[in-house]
Amino acid sequence: MKIVIGLAAFLVLAVAGTAFAYPAVAAVACPYCYGFTGLGNGIYVEKTMSVGEREQAQAVVAAARERVADFYGALDGRPRILICKSEDCYQPIGGGSRGQAILDWALFLSPRGTSDVIAAHELSHIELHSRLGLVKTWNRAIPQWFDEGLAADISADPRYLRQAGNGDRCLIEPGGDMPTTRSAWVETARTQELYARAACRVDRWIAAHGGPAAVARLAQNVSGGESFQAAAR
Repeated sequence: MKIVIGLAAFLVLAVAGTAFAYPAVAAVACPYCYGFTGLGNGIYVEKTMSVGEREQAQAVVAAARERVADFYGALDGRPRILICKSEDCYQPIGGGSRGQAILDWALFLSPRGTSDVIAAHELSHIELHSRLGLVKTWNRAIPQWFDEGLAADISADPRYLRQAGNGDRCLIEPGGDMPTTRSAWVETARTQELYARAACRVDRWIAAHGGPAAVARLAQNVSGGESFQAAAR
């Protein structure tokens, strides 16, 4: 009995510790514990959303999914999507960002990120991570600049690229090396130029390698053990 009680206490402490240290992970595991309600199809919204706001959230996710599926041909990723109406909801799990993706498990959208562009950006991360697999994603087998540039490209974010059909889409030349760590890409006014450079480099890489199918091949080859440098040639 003492062993059972001890194990139960350990589990309670472990869960509490995870919730304290990693609230985003805890929210994915138990959306209802963080004030979300499920709408089906992997979508959870802050429970204070009105009927109209819930319908709008579903429409945003549908448009984002369509955009990413059009690029890849199909969606492999099946993340939980948690959408906040208020900053009080989002701050503990997402900080100051518009949205964020966690591996290929989940994505969060803030009140400032509930648009098809931001949702497609985060869903692009999820889809690439799903095709890479957990280990390759965790080890950053594909550098962050490519991941971010691809997300900006797929989402057709007008802050970073011209719209398709007008020749070269770049707003700024890619220049030299770009950061590979995630921390360098936390979105601020100062990183807008960095995102535009990455988007330009990735968009030109896609065009030079035959279109969107090249990204799926790249992910498959890296997932199979090839280095990014070799797969991206």
